Amino acid sequence: MTGVKIGIIMGSQSDWSTMREAATILDELGLGYETRIVSAHRTPDRLWDYGKTAVERGLQVIIAGAGGAAHLPGMMASKTRVPVIGVPVQTRALSGVDSLYSIVQMPKGFPVATMAIGAAGAANAGLMAAAILANSDAALAQRLDDWRAALSASIPDEPSDD
Repeated sequence: MTGVKIGIIMGSQSDWSTMREAATILDELGLGYETRIVSAHRTPDRLWDYGKTAVERGLQVIIAGAGGAAHLPGMMASKTRVPVIGVPVQTRALSGVDSLYSIVQMPKGFPVATMAIGAAGAANAGLMAAAILANSDAALAQRLDDWRAALSASIPDEPSDD
């Protein structure tokens, strides 16, 4: 067991520009994570191995980002009991709607918590992963509460003329 509790996986290198947002949030909250490229179609053996070993390696949450057919989050959910948070990556062809539908429409028995399309969804996936872990980690719960309070405090009461 590595001590890392969160995995961030993506279908290709090009997905990292989106999935980096999840990593940034986890960094801000002081949470360790691992990152891997795991393509449901191009590296199926890697996907199987990652999912089958997730529990024994100590992962407690997996954030999976994918575009287009976006089978990675659902396939990962089929290989592990670790909660999977899906991030639809924006695509050129259909602006990520294809990714969203592929991730959110999972059959009964293989749930994937699905975030918004793109960078905001990836950031929210990081926050969701932190919230899941915060249920059993009081120090993390406090850091998450502080992060949320700082976000709220950063919003002005009135618009400026800038």
